[in-house]
Amino acid sequence: MTARLVLRRPASGDLDDLFAIYSDPRAMRYWSTLPHDSPAVTSRSLDGMIAQTPLTYFALDLNGRVIGCAGLYRDEEVGFILHPDHWRQGYVTEAMNAIIPYLFATTQVPHLMADIDPRNTASAAALTALGFIETHRAKRTYCIGGVWSDSAYYALQRPNT
Repeated sequence: MTARLVLRRPASGDLDDLFAIYSDPRAMRYWSTLPHDSPAVTSRSLDGMIAQTPLTYFALDLNGRVIGCAGLYRDEEVGFILHPDHWRQGYVTEAMNAIIPYLFATTQVPHLMADIDPRNTASAAALTALGFIETHRAKRTYCIGGVWSDSAYYALQRPNT
């Protein structure tokens, strides 16, 4: 929990909220896949989220509605996505400020990393505010819908305890 959000395991009842996010071209502009064209596509993604053990990728629940997801996307890579209606209100930073310590406490990852499109200045700002440091860039790392995108890589080292 945070001041405004319940961070919880995604559930089958979240399908409509998640489809609203993953089908929105604005939310998916810098994502590594095209927007979902049907609830069935989102349902397959949701099944994977529900099945994850241990819980490392969270639904961001605001007053009973899922407005996004955040957490460990794979291996050491964090990711977050938010419905555009909730952009620029501090939800990603709020959620990740709770999730990052949890990930370091419950996993053995030596660091967390993020791979973003360098044009995604909002994600770059959020990562920087969370203490991530840009480590390097690479060109033409994703081809989505026939369009190549570059990557900017960010890392956050496990704190010394």
